[in-house]
Amino acid sequence: MYQIEEPTYFIYLSIIPVIVAMFFWLLWWKKKTQKNFADKLLLEKLSPEKSSFKSFLKITVICLALAFLVVSLTNPKMGTKLETVKRQGVDIVFALDVSASMLAEDIAPSRLDKAKQIITKVIDNLGSDRIGVIIYAGNSYPLLPITTDHAAAKMFLQNASTNMVSSQGTAINEAIERAITYYDNDEKTNRFLFIVSDGEDHEENTLELARKANEEKIKIFTIAIGTEQGGPIPLKENNTVIGYKKDSKGEVVITQMKAQVLKDIALEGNGKYIDGNRTQETINTIKDLLVKAEKSEFETKQFSDYKDQFQWFIALGLLFLIFDALLLDKKTKWVQKLNLFNQSNENKSKK
Repeated sequence: MYQIEEPTYFIYLSIIPVIVAMFFWLLWWKKKTQKNFADKLLLEKLSPEKSSFKSFLKITVICLALAFLVVSLTNPKMGTKLETVKRQGVDIVFALDVSASMLAEDIAPSRLDKAKQIITKVIDNLGSDRIGVIIYAGNSYPLLPITTDHAAAKMFLQNASTNMVSSQGTAINEAIERAITYYDNDEKTNRFLFIVSDGEDHEENTLELARKANEEKIKIFTIAIGTEQGGPIPLKENNTVIGYKKDSKGEVVITQMKAQVLKDIALEGNGKYIDGNRTQETINTIKDLLVKAEKSEFETKQFSDYKDQFQWFIALGLLFLIFDALLLDKKTKWVQKLNLFNQSNENKSKK
């Protein structure tokens, strides 16, 4: 396992493409100037030891040296020991609705963006709790297994989009069924499932699965996103709205938040319905709920004793710089002796 202490220094890697661009421009300028001075054969006679391969090799070596030196600035660290740590907390799984209806903008900036904001802020308030993320539409998919790595959870969450699920529709039952398999049955932790959705559900056995989850000691909480008045589903191209989704009759589809569906699921899942349209109130409600929850002890493995590894990258960077200093633009003598292209014989035959 590794860590990057100062990732902001990676921005200096942008110098490399600039250097490469300048190198090719200089190469083009030299060739253009040389053509004005003399023809190709005369130039070869005037500078017989000139090597075009060496110039490409030198720029490659310089770029590698800079890359290693920039990486050293970020101070990469490597975990050298895996240890078992005991923690106290609860297991939380978020089931995020990524169906097309979540693109509606009746809640700013959109239902999906609002849902991700809420989950992210909840994660920021977690202690030693473990978290997992499921995404669903017509099918459900595991986005992140149960983990204590909250930073990874937020990173994966930000990438969640409607394009990640090929089968469109809204099947909350699929999310509940997958969530049941997410928890570790060997550890008797408190288990919470938060379904973040606009409540559209196209399946009939959702309540039955909510009862099954409750039997497995999983409490289901539903977070409603959207308004009951609803809104159209925008169709975008390069972040610009080019139209709205229409039905088979050519009329604009208006998607509404179905509060009652989510209330029924929460009731059957022995949880609670939460109105997610007011972000801070939602965060406070969830925070209060988790604070009052009984914490269970569980074991998790994590890397420790992180050691600095920057010196290896500095050494490699300096090694390439030394190699560049020793690398001459002339052809290497032993390569010339090989006479791979039989140049001397060709010159004699021309005479």
